[in-house]
Amino acid sequence: MESRENKSQALYLTCEKYYIFELLIFAGGMMGAYTYNLRGGVFCNAQTANVVLMALAFGHGQWQKGFYYLIPITAYFAGAAVSEALPSGIRHRHYLRWDTCLIAFEILILFLLGFVPLTWPAQIVQVTINFLCSMQYNTFRQAEGIPMATTFVTNHIRQTGIWTVTAIRKKDPAARSRAWKHFRMVAVFFLGGLLLTLCCSALQAKAIWVAVLPLAVTLVLLLRADLILERQLFDLKPHGH
Repeated sequence: MESRENKSQALYLTCEKYYIFELLIFAGGMMGAYTYNLRGGVFCNAQTANVVLMALAFGHGQWQKGFYYLIPITAYFAGAAVSEALPSGIRHRHYLRWDTCLIAFEILILFLLGFVPLTWPAQIVQVTINFLCSMQYNTFRQAEGIPMATTFVTNHIRQTGIWTVTAIRKKDPAARSRAWKHFRMVAVFFLGGLLLTLCCSALQAKAIWVAVLPLAVTLVLLLRADLILERQLFDLKPHGH
Protein backbone atom coordinates (compact mmCIF):
# COMPACT_ATOMS: atom_id res chain seq x y z
CA MET A 1 0.00 0.00 0.00
CA GLU A 2 2.80 2.40 0.89
CA SER A 3 4.62 1.87 -2.42
CA ARG A 4 1.36 2.41 -4.30
CA GLU A 5 0.79 5.70 -2.48
CA ASN A 6 4.32 6.84 -3.24
CA LYS A 7 3.80 5.99 -6.90
CA SER A 8 0.56 7.97 -6.90
CA GLN A 9 2.24 10.97 -5.31
CA ALA A 10 5.04 10.86 -7.89
CA LEU A 11 2.64 10.61 -10.80
CA TYR A 12 2.63 14.37 -11.38
CA LEU A 13 5.76 16.42 -10.99
CA THR A 14 5.73 19.78 -9.24
CA CYS A 15 5.91 21.53 -12.61
CA GLU A 16 2.57 19.86 -13.43
CA LYS A 17 0.76 20.80 -10.26
CA TYR A 18 -2.36 22.89 -10.62
CA TYR A 19 -1.15 25.59 -8.20
CA ILE A 20 1.91 26.11 -10.42
CA PHE A 21 -0.38 26.73 -13.38
CA GLU A 22 -2.42 29.19 -11.32
CA LEU A 23 0.72 31.16 -10.50
CA LEU A 24 1.77 31.14 -14.15
CA ILE A 25 -1.58 32.30 -15.52
CA PHE A 26 -1.65 35.00 -12.83
CA ALA A 27 1.60 36.31 -14.32
CA GLY A 28 0.19 35.76 -17.82
CA GLY A 29 -2.74 38.07 -17.09
CA MET A 30 -0.31 40.70 -15.86
CA MET A 31 1.82 40.50 -19.00
CA GLY A 32 -1.23 40.99 -21.20
CA ALA A 33 -2.42 43.96 -19.19
CA TYR A 34 1.06 45.49 -19.18
CA THR A 35 1.48 45.50 -22.95
CA TYR A 36 -2.08 46.74 -23.49
CA ASN A 37 -1.91 49.55 -20.92
CA LEU A 38 1.65 50.76 -21.42
CA ARG A 39 3.24 49.18 -24.48
CA GLY A 40 1.23 49.95 -27.58
CA GLY A 41 -2.30 48.79 -26.70
CA VAL A 42 -1.83 45.17 -27.80
CA PHE A 43 -2.10 41.77 -26.14
CA CYS A 44 1.08 39.71 -26.52
CA ASN A 45 -0.14 36.50 -24.88
CA ALA A 46 -1.32 34.86 -28.13
CA GLN A 47 -1.23 35.50 -31.87
CA THR A 48 -4.79 35.05 -33.16
CA ALA A 49 -5.41 38.79 -33.19
CA ASN A 50 -2.15 39.48 -35.01
CA VAL A 51 -3.03 37.01 -37.77
CA VAL A 52 -6.45 38.64 -38.17
CA LEU A 53 -4.95 42.14 -38.20
CA MET A 54 -2.39 41.06 -40.80
CA ALA A 55 -5.17 39.70 -43.00
CA LEU A 56 -7.16 42.95 -42.59
CA ALA A 57 -4.14 45.04 -43.48
CA PHE A 58 -3.41 43.04 -46.61
CA GLY A 59 -7.09 43.15 -47.52
CA HIS A 60 -7.02 46.95 -47.38
CA GLY A 61 -3.80 47.13 -49.37
CA GLN A 62 -1.76 48.25 -46.35
CA TRP A 63 1.24 46.09 -47.17
CA GLN A 64 3.79 47.66 -44.84
CA LYS A 65 1.43 47.46 -41.89
CA GLY A 66 0.52 43.87 -42.78
CA PHE A 67 4.12 42.72 -42.99
CA TYR A 68 4.81 44.28 -39.59
CA TYR A 69 2.64 41.64 -37.94
CA LEU A 70 5.10 39.02 -39.13
CA ILE A 71 7.46 40.31 -36.43
CA PRO A 72 5.39 39.31 -33.37
CA ILE A 73 4.19 36.15 -35.14
CA THR A 74 7.79 35.18 -35.86
CA ALA A 75 8.77 35.92 -32.26
CA TYR A 76 6.01 33.61 -31.06
CA PHE A 77 7.13 30.95 -33.53
CA ALA A 78 10.71 31.32 -32.31
CA GLY A 79 9.64 30.96 -28.69
CA ALA A 80 7.89 27.69 -29.44
CA ALA A 81 10.86 26.40 -31.45
CA VAL A 82 13.39 27.30 -28.76
CA SER A 83 11.30 25.78 -25.97
CA GLU A 84 11.01 22.60 -28.02
CA ALA A 85 14.71 22.35 -28.87
CA LEU A 86 16.40 23.22 -25.56
CA PRO A 87 14.78 20.97 -22.90
CA SER A 88 16.51 17.73 -23.94
CA GLY A 89 20.01 19.17 -23.67
CA ILE A 90 19.27 20.85 -20.36
CA ARG A 91 17.64 17.74 -18.90
CA HIS A 92 20.71 15.64 -19.68
CA ARG A 93 22.83 17.87 -17.44
CA HIS A 94 20.89 16.59 -14.41
CA TYR A 95 20.93 19.86 -12.50
CA LEU A 96 17.67 21.67 -13.18
CA ARG A 97 14.68 20.97 -15.37
CA TRP A 98 13.97 23.10 -18.40
CA ASP A 99 10.76 24.31 -16.73
CA THR A 100 12.78 25.76 -13.86
CA CYS A 101 15.36 27.36 -16.16
CA LEU A 102 12.60 28.96 -18.22
CA ILE A 103 10.98 30.60 -15.20
CA ALA A 104 14.37 31.96 -14.08
CA PHE A 105 14.90 33.33 -17.60
CA GLU A 106 11.43 34.92 -17.61
CA ILE A 107 12.09 36.63 -14.30
CA LEU A 108 15.38 38.05 -15.57
CA ILE A 109 13.92 39.35 -18.83
CA LEU A 110 10.81 40.88 -17.22
CA PHE A 111 13.01 42.57 -14.64
CA LEU A 112 15.14 44.07 -17.42
CA LEU A 113 12.05 45.19 -19.36
CA GLY A 114 11.11 47.34 -16.37
CA PHE A 115 14.09 49.56 -17.22
CA VAL A 116 12.98 50.15 -20.82
CA PRO A 117 11.60 53.71 -20.95
CA LEU A 118 8.04 54.17 -22.14
CA THR A 119 9.39 56.58 -24.75
CA TRP A 120 11.19 53.73 -26.54
CA PRO A 121 9.40 51.87 -29.36
CA ALA A 122 6.72 49.64 -27.81
CA GLN A 123 7.62 46.88 -30.25
CA ILE A 124 10.78 46.09 -28.24
CA VAL A 125 8.74 45.00 -25.24
CA GLN A 126 5.91 43.53 -27.30
CA VAL A 127 8.15 41.16 -29.25
CA THR A 128 10.07 40.15 -26.12
CA ILE A 129 6.90 39.25 -24.25
CA ASN A 130 5.60 37.45 -27.35
CA PHE A 131 8.70 35.27 -27.17
CA LEU A 132 8.36 34.63 -23.42
CA CYS A 133 4.65 33.81 -23.60
CA SER A 134 5.23 31.34 -26.42
CA MET A 135 7.90 29.50 -24.45
CA GLN A 136 5.75 29.41 -21.32
CA TYR A 137 2.71 28.18 -23.23
CA ASN A 138 4.66 25.44 -24.97
CA THR A 139 6.50 24.32 -21.83
CA PHE A 140 3.66 24.09 -19.32
CA ARG A 141 1.07 21.98 -21.13
CA GLN A 142 -0.83 19.86 -18.63
CA ALA A 143 -1.86 20.50 -15.05
CA GLU A 144 -2.23 17.13 -13.35
CA GLY A 145 -3.21 15.48 -16.62
CA ILE A 146 -5.53 18.26 -17.83
CA PRO A 147 -4.39 20.23 -20.91
CA MET A 148 -4.18 23.89 -19.89
CA ALA A 149 -2.79 27.17 -21.18
CA THR A 150 -1.02 29.65 -18.93
CA THR A 151 -0.99 32.75 -21.14
CA PHE A 152 -4.58 33.07 -22.41
CA VAL A 153 -8.04 31.85 -21.40
CA THR A 154 -10.07 31.18 -24.57
CA ASN A 155 -9.96 27.42 -24.15
CA HIS A 156 -10.49 27.66 -20.39
CA ILE A 157 -13.77 29.50 -20.99
CA ARG A 158 -14.78 26.84 -23.52
CA GLN A 159 -13.84 23.99 -21.20
CA THR A 160 -15.72 25.59 -18.30
CA GLY A 161 -18.87 25.53 -20.42
CA ILE A 162 -18.35 21.96 -21.60
CA TRP A 163 -17.67 20.49 -18.17
CA THR A 164 -20.42 22.52 -16.49
CA VAL A 165 -22.99 21.00 -18.86
CA THR A 166 -21.49 17.53 -18.32
CA ALA A 167 -21.65 17.97 -14.55
CA ILE A 168 -25.30 19.03 -14.68
CA ARG A 169 -26.38 16.28 -17.07
CA LYS A 170 -24.55 13.40 -15.45
CA LYS A 171 -24.30 14.76 -11.90
CA ASP A 172 -20.62 13.90 -12.16
CA PRO A 173 -18.39 15.28 -9.35
CA ALA A 174 -15.28 14.82 -11.53
CA ALA A 175 -16.81 16.97 -14.29
CA ARG A 176 -17.79 19.59 -11.73
CA SER A 177 -14.23 19.64 -10.40
CA ARG A 178 -12.82 20.02 -13.90
CA ALA A 179 -15.20 22.88 -14.71
CA TRP A 180 -14.20 24.59 -11.48
CA LYS A 181 -10.49 24.25 -12.28
CA HIS A 182 -10.88 25.84 -15.70
CA PHE A 183 -13.07 28.60 -14.26
CA ARG A 184 -10.43 29.35 -11.62
CA MET A 185 -7.81 29.73 -14.35
CA VAL A 186 -10.01 32.36 -16.01
CA ALA A 187 -10.57 34.12 -12.68
CA VAL A 188 -6.87 34.14 -11.78
CA PHE A 189 -5.96 35.48 -15.23
CA PHE A 190 -8.52 38.26 -14.74
CA LEU A 191 -7.14 39.10 -11.29
CA GLY A 192 -3.63 39.30 -12.69
CA GLY A 193 -4.75 41.75 -15.36
CA LEU A 194 -6.70 43.79 -12.83
CA LEU A 195 -3.82 44.01 -10.35
CA LEU A 196 -1.29 45.02 -12.99
CA THR A 197 -3.65 47.68 -14.38
CA LEU A 198 -4.03 49.18 -10.91
CA CYS A 199 -0.23 49.31 -10.59
CA CYS A 200 0.43 50.96 -13.95
CA SER A 201 -0.22 54.55 -12.88
CA ALA A 202 2.08 54.37 -9.89
CA LEU A 203 4.86 52.20 -11.28
CA GLN A 204 4.75 53.06 -15.00
CA ALA A 205 7.31 50.97 -16.93
CA LYS A 206 8.34 49.14 -13.76
CA ALA A 207 4.80 47.79 -13.30
CA ILE A 208 5.96 44.62 -15.06
CA TRP A 209 7.95 43.84 -11.92
CA VAL A 210 4.67 42.94 -10.24
CA ALA A 211 4.46 39.97 -12.64
CA VAL A 212 7.83 38.83 -11.35
CA LEU A 213 6.33 38.10 -7.92
CA PRO A 214 4.21 35.02 -8.85
CA LEU A 215 7.02 33.83 -11.09
CA ALA A 216 9.47 34.13 -8.19
CA VAL A 217 7.21 31.98 -6.01
CA THR A 218 7.01 29.49 -8.88
CA LEU A 219 10.79 29.44 -9.20
CA VAL A 220 11.27 28.70 -5.50
CA LEU A 221 8.82 25.79 -5.68
CA LEU A 222 10.44 24.37 -8.81
CA LEU A 223 13.96 24.70 -7.40
CA ARG A 224 12.89 22.90 -4.24
CA ALA A 225 11.45 20.10 -6.37
CA ASP A 226 14.49 19.81 -8.65
CA LEU A 227 17.13 19.94 -5.95
CA ILE A 228 15.39 18.12 -3.12
CA LEU A 229 11.95 16.58 -3.48
CA GLU A 230 12.15 15.16 -7.00
CA ARG A 231 15.87 14.70 -7.43
CA GLN A 232 15.43 10.98 -8.10
CA LEU A 233 12.73 11.64 -10.72
CA PHE A 234 14.86 13.80 -12.98
CA ASP A 235 14.47 11.51 -15.97
CA LEU A 236 10.68 11.58 -15.71
CA LYS A 237 9.13 13.85 -18.34
CA PRO A 238 6.07 16.00 -17.59
CA HIS A 239 2.90 14.72 -19.22
CA GLY A 240 2.21 16.04 -22.69
CA HIS A 241 5.89 16.17 -23.69
